[in-house]
Amino acid sequence: MNDLVVAMTGASGAIYSIRLLEVLLALGRTVHLTISPAAAQVLDLELGIRVDLANFNRDALLPSDEQMAEDSRLSLLRARSGAGAHAVSSVLSDSDISRGRLVYHHYMDFTAGIASGSFLTEGMVICPCSMGTLASLAGGMSSNLIQRAADVHLKERRKLIIVPRETPLGAIQLENMLKLAQSGAVVLPAMPGFYHHPVTIHDLVDFVVGRICDQLGIRHDLFQRWGT
Repeated sequence: MNDLVVAMTGASGAIYSIRLLEVLLALGRTVHLTISPAAAQVLDLELGIRVDLANFNRDALLPSDEQMAEDSRLSLLRARSGAGAHAVSSVLSDSDISRGRLVYHHYMDFTAGIASGSFLTEGMVICPCSMGTLASLAGGMSSNLIQRAADVHLKERRKLIIVPRETPLGAIQLENMLKLAQSGAVVLPAMPGFYHHPVTIHDLVDFVVGRICDQLGIRHDLFQRWGT
């Protein structure tokens, strides 16, 4: 079972990436994580989570129940998000995420293993994916570790999942998505379905995260599937 790569960039929807990390770690996976400066700003703005990219602390990104209780913003978020019937863990969680291993890489560290095609992985997810990152990937740029790791996955024909979160989409953004899809990437917009009768924000988040897991070939019970 090879490692997975998760990258966070500066689009709205940080809750999707946090939930994805929770699920992967609760399932005992090893995740290599890298975060752009814009993503760090979004984490603070949307979730009240402050991460120091130069001195990364896992507990700051995935706070414990005790930390949640001390931070009224995080407690309010979890109260609002609720817990769906098919949840593996809660958003900003009380699940056993200690089962997995989280390996952090600074977004400018080109010595990281994930910068090389010789470092084997089962796939990479950019969640959420900003339009700037999308354009850079479509243009073949590798000016930071996120872009380089994504380029590696494309050239090695490994799974690369792009989770854009933007609306509306202009012709340039659509052309960039088409170019990446033609190059082998999976473009999986953060567009939750409603046929599973969601009740909470958590249910909507789980739908998108579950679809990401489907593309990675990871079994889960995050939502009720069509026809079941």
